[in-house]
Amino acid sequence: MDLRGEYRLPAPRQAVWEALNDPAVLKACIPGCEALEMTGDNSMAATVVAKVGPVKAKFNGEVRLENVNAPESYSIVGEGKGGIAGFAKGGADVHLAEDGSETILTYKVDAQVGGKIAQLGGRLIESTTKKLAGQFFDNFAAHLSGGAAAAAGTTEAV
Repeated sequence: MDLRGEYRLPAPRQAVWEALNDPAVLKACIPGCEALEMTGDNSMAATVVAKVGPVKAKFNGEVRLENVNAPESYSIVGEGKGGIAGFAKGGADVHLAEDGSETILTYKVDAQVGGKIAQLGGRLIESTTKKLAGQFFDNFAAHLSGGAAAAAGTTEAV
């Protein structure tokens, strides 16, 4: 599954960069995130509860930040296991561009899923992924603006 998206965020690039690298902010913004902690300089461990159609599972995973070019871009590489529900693994390239007092965040995700979740079909997985991405960016924009804004942008399958 390949997805890409672009969101306009109500904060300067440096503030967006710092928030994207703050486990407490990410934990608060990621839908279903129960735990997120740094395990090294550029690595984190996460526990996320996700529901895709009729399948709900707790995923435990690890995420690494690679190709870090602060405060402009990085790559996120990760893998999570949800027991009988299956697994998810993949990566995302994230880029931040200044636009006045706002920041345009663009990303491209390449992900693979297996197990029961993969049996649900690509359309259901894509629609759930788009919904979760939208929720994350709305939460993230609200955090950046002190609770007053939603992110303007889209996520699409490619």
